[in-house]
Amino acid sequence: MPYTLYLLALCQAYMFICTSMLITISALIGLELADNKALATLPLALQFVAVMATTIPASLIMGRWGRKAGFIIAALIGITGAALSLIALKTNSFGIFCLGTICFGSFNAFGNYYRFTAPEVVDSERKNVAISWVMAGGVLAAFLGPNLANWSQLFVASSKYAGAFLVAIFVYLLTLLTVSCMTLPPPQQNTDSTRHGRPLRAIMLQPVFLIAVTCAMLGYGIMNLVMTATPLAMHTRAMELSDTAFVIQWHVVAMFAPSFFTGRLIDRFGITNILLIGALLNAICVVVNLLGDSVWHFWAALVLLGVGWNFLFVGGTTLLTECYSPEEKSKTQAANDFIVFTTVSITALSSGTLHHLYGFSAINLAVIPLIAIVTAAVFWLKFNHTAQTLRTQ
Repeated sequence: MPYTLYLLALCQAYMFICTSMLITISALIGLELADNKALATLPLALQFVAVMATTIPASLIMGRWGRKAGFIIAALIGITGAALSLIALKTNSFGIFCLGTICFGSFNAFGNYYRFTAPEVVDSERKNVAISWVMAGGVLAAFLGPNLANWSQLFVASSKYAGAFLVAIFVYLLTLLTVSCMTLPPPQQNTDSTRHGRPLRAIMLQPVFLIAVTCAMLGYGIMNLVMTATPLAMHTRAMELSDTAFVIQWHVVAMFAPSFFTGRLIDRFGITNILLIGALLNAICVVVNLLGDSVWHFWAALVLLGVGWNFLFVGGTTLLTECYSPEEKSKTQAANDFIVFTTVSITALSSGTLHHLYGFSAINLAVIPLIAIVTAAVFWLKFNHTAQTLRTQ
């Protein structure tokens, strides 16, 4: 594999180190700072809103100035977000903390294009494996992120959570250094001014595009709805932060460890079969959460949820790459991620309120129709051969 692919995987790890730290502590900080406790997950929700809002500008910036310039801008935004979060904790300001998480979301909007950059640095026949390898960078984050959230409590005596944001500043600086060492393709130059590709509407009406987006969108939404509420559910059951960190750690491991072989599984068994297994694992996660509320129930459910997300998200991303030509790349990827992270934002915004009003069981019941939609969409693709543009059987 090219050297740059490993650097992309490392940047993916950096991004999810910070993201998994936020997942572990953000709702708890919100609970501490917000006057209205139903808004505890608002800062994390705003992170996903920022991803949604920044996705299209990020793609257009990288389309014009290149991937490298975009990733450098993102690192500077991330450093700003960590600094704002430290100020928020110092001043007990819920509003400033929300601004900080908006910056984290903007960083992630750029960082989400690491996975789309992977196929650009390898031969076309290694595209599936390249996407998987970059996604696999999150395994490092699984071990470091939640544990750093726990250990960093000792870094700053006056604030339980400030140490995590000192770590975040260091990680974003590492991202800046790593991106600076990359050799990435230049922006796509159109020598023929009449070649802009098909209209976006025509691209988005392709059946394969619709199903790729459905799998990534609902797969991420299901995962986010349940995952965001889990620290709150564990907190209401008087569990320790170390227990929450343990559960989130193994959830993130399950999200990214399968990426070492997801691409090969897609090549071997077909993309629709992998997508269906992802939906099935999400369904089993719901069953486990409804059966009990011990640490081990939370752990098993989030491991299943993580693997299910991986199969749906990597599978959806791979399917999407079949939908566009090089000159259509930026607008298609931007449309996909805008739709995906609009859904993620909605689930993050609703998670805290649903948990506050109805409890953790209601959240799990709420995702059942979403799992059914994903399953129906993939079955439609599997058996509608005229809609397929790659081997799915």
